[in-house]
Amino acid sequence: MEELIRQAQSILRGMWRYRWQALLTSWVVAIVGVVVVFKIPDQYEASARIYVDTQSILKPLMAGLTVQPNIEQQISMLSRTLISRPNVEKLIRMADLDLKAASKLEQEALVERLTKEIQIRNTGRDNLYSLAYKDSDQEKAKRVIQSLVSIFVESSLGASRKDTDSAKTFLNEQIRQYEAKLEEAEARLKEFKIRNIEMQGADGKDAMGRVADAAKMLEQAKLELREAENARDMAKAQIAATLQAAQAATSGEAETALPIMTPEIDARIDIQRRNLDSLLQRYTEQHPDVIATRRLLRDLEEQKKREVAELRKAAAAAAAAGASATALGGGAGMMAQEMNRMLAAAELQVASLRARVQEYTNRHAAAREALKIAPQVEAEAAQLNRDYAIVKKNYEDLVARRASAMMSGELDVASGVVDFRLIDPPRVSPKPVWPNRLLLLPLALVAAVIAGLAVAFLASQLRPVFADAQDLRLKTGLPLLGVVSMALAEDERRAERRNLIQFYGASVGLIGVFIVGLVAMAFISRTFG
Repeated sequence: MEELIRQAQSILRGMWRYRWQALLTSWVVAIVGVVVVFKIPDQYEASARIYVDTQSILKPLMAGLTVQPNIEQQISMLSRTLISRPNVEKLIRMADLDLKAASKLEQEALVERLTKEIQIRNTGRDNLYSLAYKDSDQEKAKRVIQSLVSIFVESSLGASRKDTDSAKTFLNEQIRQYEAKLEEAEARLKEFKIRNIEMQGADGKDAMGRVADAAKMLEQAKLELREAENARDMAKAQIAATLQAAQAATSGEAETALPIMTPEIDARIDIQRRNLDSLLQRYTEQHPDVIATRRLLRDLEEQKKREVAELRKAAAAAAAAGASATALGGGAGMMAQEMNRMLAAAELQVASLRARVQEYTNRHAAAREALKIAPQVEAEAAQLNRDYAIVKKNYEDLVARRASAMMSGELDVASGVVDFRLIDPPRVSPKPVWPNRLLLLPLALVAAVIAGLAVAFLASQLRPVFADAQDLRLKTGLPLLGVVSMALAEDERRAERRNLIQFYGASVGLIGVFIVGLVAMAFISRTFG
């Protein structure tokens, strides 16, 4: 630490020898600095503030019906890209700045200067922008800001309309292409349906489903045929029994010998017994379906007993009433005719059911035959339907988006979703905003002092001297035998004092001149500003 202090003292003593050169340099730099500060032309700032209102009442009302871009993001991006070369060239023409730019180089320099000097700032609030430009000519600065405000508003509206028109053009082109694709898909689907019309069912079931339905209907028809055949056979037996009963009544046989048949109830009992056998193969005796079927069988058997008893009584009464007639005369003849009519109806139903069974058998065979080629046909149909559905969906989406785009464009034009409000119109500051001479003059003084110190330091380094014996011993590396002091006469001392007084006076005068100048400028600025 002591070594550093000693070196600093040595440097300061060396600089002290060149104090007059340093002071002269400071004065020269100060005068030049003052001249430069006062030669700087005054700069006037023109500014304007614009508020972009994006909170339109139609925006929430039209949500979901129109395309609503991020207006805040678009305006923010517009403010960053507004100072582009085309806009600056347009600004130069609007503000008549190109009148003095005769050559191409001057025009290029003007474009670059405006690009650097024009400022667009967000003032810290939502969508509030400030435009500023500085120039020595107040009217020129104002024209620049007015033109910039116009470009700012027109760029946003023009970009919105251009985007809407581009979207409409693109969507119309895509819709035309998808219309052609949709027509092709519909033609392929129509040709496929015509080519495989026999494979299509009205219910929309596949080949396996149609086979299952045909088998089910065939089994039902066979079951009904068996029931009709059983009813016919029982009717035949009933007719034979009636004839026997009539003959027995004529010959005096007992009533208990009459055999009575109930074909309808017997057919139902037969069906329920088969159903019970099928249920017992799958369930136990305690299953509700098994219990219900047994209960129904018991009811049918009791009903059969009652009807047989009633028929026996009717047959006995008819036999007693016609005892004096022939065996087939009277009431027995009428019963035989009714039985024959029932038998004819049963035969007709059996024939009809046999035709139905044959038809269902043919259908089932045809369905099983079609089942062999059904997978290929169904795969082709699935592919055609899938392609058609995709093309149709895309086409409908494009049509909906075009309608939304058209509505969005009309909404922008009709309602003005973005509203530009000029909060502060273009105006020019009455006082120059640059240069701040009250700030630049002290800086000139500081620069003058630094320049003087730099000159003294450089001179001391270019022509160094040894300030004390220790420096001499350290620099030469030789032993020091002694030191001879210099004795000044009285006249020399007085001259040295005068020299110091003059130096201090010149130094204080330099600072004093700057202080007086700053006070005078501040007073003038406050009085006449």
